Amino acid sequence: MARGPRVVAELGRPETPDETAARKAESSRIYRSSQTFRNLIAALLATLGVVIVIIFAVPRGNPAPAPAVNVAEIADGFADAYGRPVISPDVPENWRVNQAQLEGNSVPAFTIVYVPDAESYINIAQAFDADAGWVARTLNSAAPTGTETIDGIEWQRYEISDARSAGGVSYALATPAGPDQILVYGTATPDTAAQLATTVTDTILQLREETP
Repeated sequence: MARGPRVVAELGRPETPDETAARKAESSRIYRSSQTFRNLIAALLATLGVVIVIIFAVPRGNPAPAPAVNVAEIADGFADAYGRPVISPDVPENWRVNQAQLEGNSVPAFTIVYVPDAESYINIAQAFDADAGWVARTLNSAAPTGTETIDGIEWQRYEISDARSAGGVSYALATPAGPDQILVYGTATPDTAAQLATTVTDTILQLREETP
């Protein structure tokens, strides 16, 4: 037996065909909207899951520490190349070595950069076959302020009030060593500079003795 038209309570009568079509269209629209929202939430949850996997599941490690600078080994190499003693300071264990390499063009200099504490640095350089003006050029024309005798070696002392004018150097010591020039320079205290200077006394004396 065929069912009659659906009676709508709000209308108190059966729906017309147009009303039925409109009701079904609205129901379809609401259903599609709800499905779209669910799909969006599902996609966001899936994305979040992938991010969590990447963060917690992908293995990560700390960067490998930089290899230690072997100053003695590098110095030996330059000693062979230049046929003369080369500085190899014996500094306290807590002094970090940032680099030890050949610098300069017209006058090559074996330069070692030390960091004795968290607030300063100190360099020591041996300039091979350096002319008399090498120290002044390295210190941006700073003039010596006196002399200092350290471990029997006389050094020229440079106390630089405007470190920016001398490439960031506030204190320096310089002395000739045979055909070379030895320069201690940086921002460390005069006592630290003197401590570093004493470590190369033997090398300076050897260079001076071997000069014809």
